[in-house]
Amino acid sequence: MSEGERAAIVAALPSSMPWELHPPEGDSHREPKDNARESLGEHFRRKGRRVYVSSELVTYYPGARRFCPDVLAVVDVETHKRESWIVAKEGKGLDFVLEVHVSGDIDKDFERNVTFYASLGIPEYFAFDGPRGRLWGWRARPGAPATYERLVPQGGRLRSVVLGLELTVEGGRVRFYEGSAPLLFVDELVGRLEKMVDELISARDAALGRAEGEARRAEDQARRAEDQARRAEDQARRASELEKEVARLREELDRSKR
Repeated sequence: MSEGERAAIVAALPSSMPWELHPPEGDSHREPKDNARESLGEHFRRKGRRVYVSSELVTYYPGARRFCPDVLAVVDVETHKRESWIVAKEGKGLDFVLEVHVSGDIDKDFERNVTFYASLGIPEYFAFDGPRGRLWGWRARPGAPATYERLVPQGGRLRSVVLGLELTVEGGRVRFYEGSAPLLFVDELVGRLEKMVDELISARDAALGRAEGEARRAEDQARRAEDQARRAEDQARRASELEKEVARLREELDRSKR
């Protein structure tokens, strides 16, 4: 098969899953998935790391059925937009997968996917049980990359070696941590930015108020200085007039004595 023929086959692969194979599950499924994807994407963007993060992306491995992970990450690759992940085209498979279970067949996410993702050689797989608020994780077994070992929580968190982060469940959402620092969700980032903007506006208004007060005080001082200068001029003028009057009276007195 020529390179052109291979490229044509890759281009013809569907970039969506049939509804019956990947039915929508509503907000209870979408929100934790989007929160995880957005917080991860924003974290790596800020870090300047080349980590591609996406969700609901149709994925093709050679010789395997196509599948559509809720959240996926691939390290050390370009982060441009994609319509699908084709291992034969990208030259690399997925490094991290997170599935969110809300309803339906629980065995799919917590049993069959464990075997399936391990067989594909995906280094790490996590599954979030939304209704029960539990998070499970698996990692490729050393020396046996096609099998997983179950991750044991440490301090209530699961460690992702691939991402260099820890995962836990907070408020019904999967929260990522870098050391002791939580990765903020988008709504938290927006709230923090809004607070910063409010504080900056308050500081600006306070500074403007102080400047206006100082300007008013300076104007008052200038007016008082002008008044004092006018009074001094009036006093000097009256003093000059009095001196002239005194001199005139002395002349008259001198003339009367002669």
